[in-house]
Amino acid sequence: MEFLQGFENPEFWVGLLKIIWINILLSGDNAVVIALAARGLPPEQQRKAILFGSGAAVVLRIGLTIIAAWLMALQGLQIVGGLLLLWIGAQLLADEEESDADAKEHANLMSAVRTILIADLVMSLDNVIGVAAAAKGDQALLIIGLAISIPLVVFGSSMMIKLMERFPVIITLGAALIGWVGGETIASDVLLKEFVAANSWFHFACSVAGAVVVILWGRQMNAKSQPQEDQAA
Repeated sequence: MEFLQGFENPEFWVGLLKIIWINILLSGDNAVVIALAARGLPPEQQRKAILFGSGAAVVLRIGLTIIAAWLMALQGLQIVGGLLLLWIGAQLLADEEESDADAKEHANLMSAVRTILIADLVMSLDNVIGVAAAAKGDQALLIIGLAISIPLVVFGSSMMIKLMERFPVIITLGAALIGWVGGETIASDVLLKEFVAANSWFHFACSVAGAVVVILWGRQMNAKSQPQEDQAA
């Protein structure tokens, strides 16, 4: 009965709208990751990767939000997570610079879903604080709000795949965005809090460096793989 009474409370609906709005604002980078990871799959597997990846990512985000305060207090966690994002972005860029035939040959559903989950896990570390604040400890509100966000991520990912097929430059921009978020994640670590407070430029510099590193690293990985593929051929 208490659960049903919550629906009659105006504060419940205000909180729900806040969570949905926060997720709309924060789902852009997640949609890019999902689109990059699923793009090399056949159309039927693309849909599965988007649905499985989005659904599992929201479940992960619910779990992260519950333990958000504890996670954010761990020194070095976001540095490790940011470095992991740089690697994921470079890997996705290297994969997508292959020919369509090669990309589809190497891509598979499970690897795409795994990439989506790892990237979303890292990218959600600082995002979950806003969602947790909007929920104000109401677990039912949190779960409903995040569940509603699944269609938003699915739609965004499907649209991004179509745009990437039409405008390949978006692939490079998407990888750069992942690098940017990776740099932001590193600069947001508790270990660097005092340094960042004293040097306001560092956060922006880290973000730019992350984007540049992903692009250069991804292209280097692709360049190294080309001679090996030529020799094998």
